[in-house]
Amino acid sequence: MSITSAMYSATSGLTAQSKALASISSNIANSSTTGFKGTVTNFTSYINKTSTVDEQVGGVTATNSRSVSRQGEIQSSATTTNMAVNGDGFFVVSDKASNGEVAFTRNGSFSTNSAGYLTNSEGYYLEGWKLADDGTISASNKTSTDSLEAINLTSIKGTPKATSTLGLEANLPSDAEATDSFTSDVELFDALGNSNSVTMTWTKTADNTWSVSAANPTKSSDSTVTTGTISGFPITVSFNTDGSLASATQTDSSGTVTTVDPSAISFSVTGWTTGASDSAVTMDLGTADGTDGLTQYASGDDDPDIGDWTSTQNGYAPGSLTGTTIDESGIVRATFDNGETRAIYQIPIATFANADGLDSETGSTFTQTYESGNYQLRTAGDGKAGSIEAGSLESSTVELTDEFTRMITAQQAYSAASKVVTTAQEMLDTLIAMKR
Repeated sequence: MSITSAMYSATSGLTAQSKALASISSNIANSSTTGFKGTVTNFTSYINKTSTVDEQVGGVTATNSRSVSRQGEIQSSATTTNMAVNGDGFFVVSDKASNGEVAFTRNGSFSTNSAGYLTNSEGYYLEGWKLADDGTISASNKTSTDSLEAINLTSIKGTPKATSTLGLEANLPSDAEATDSFTSDVELFDALGNSNSVTMTWTKTADNTWSVSAANPTKSSDSTVTTGTISGFPITVSFNTDGSLASATQTDSSGTVTTVDPSAISFSVTGWTTGASDSAVTMDLGTADGTDGLTQYASGDDDPDIGDWTSTQNGYAPGSLTGTTIDESGIVRATFDNGETRAIYQIPIATFANADGLDSETGSTFTQTYESGNYQLRTAGDGKAGSIEAGSLESSTVELTDEFTRMITAQQAYSAASKVVTTAQEMLDTLIAMKR
């Protein structure tokens, strides 16, 4: 090997170690970057062969590669919209709110921007499947990123819900006299979210027997304004001798008496003056032979009255968004101040046959390549896809102790290669001096 060949080999070493130092520097700088995937430097020897073994010239090449599939440590975060993928896969993101370039990331530092979109610290928009009112995915082809849209939280509006179930718990005084009557009010919401009040009258007709009637609903804010017509009453309620609920019968408008399940008594409200559609309500007075609803015990008062009155119903007025929650399957639920909770989006997880073949856009954002294979959109926790941990972030995969060890090794190799160049230069200087 000639002196110049030795210099070429040493120079290749200098170049390779410089590349390694650049990798180490980038890793150390991003040791606290969320979702960052550290790079490693791979060295490969090469030989320029001639006709004889003695004339073979050795050298080295270096390439940096990123271990994209490596899992970083997951740490908790105070921000509920921060997320981490625990396992394989990536969040699908876009560089624009609509019609942007799709990319994939492990950087789950998402928060709501000024326009209401979930964006991470690199400015990428989180993509998800929009859900229908019944919680199913609206898109017909959920295997394509075309089925996704940027998740916007402030555009979510609360919707009203008509009352469809009414549960009553109370004690009717057994020490009341026959023909004694008591009243109680319940709240019903129509389909447009208007609050209405219904006055129910409880009349003792005989021992262990009560008749329940209901007045037409009125505005909750003004009891003088009738808002609809109620039907399905009167209802006769019977009790056992131990005070537990026994049975119930319902009388229709023609006078026909029907035995009904006391836990599922149907009545309706028609002709809402608010313009709402008719309401059908199932009323639960309790289980037959049970004490989980209506009971009949002595009040112990000189002037008996209904005791322990509680009514529950499932209707509500339109509400305002108060917050969101995300579960491990990626379902984003909106919560409203009226008590409504609704699933609005599902966050997919994209998996690849060879995640390490992805091309880096940034240290934590990647694009698909031929080497990575095509993406597969999966629901979190399905098959190869990892689960989603809300209120968490994935740390950088950089280990500082490893990087400092690599730095020392690179520095020593670089110094040794530079010494070879210096020595070769001195030998050439000696050769030139001999000629002089």
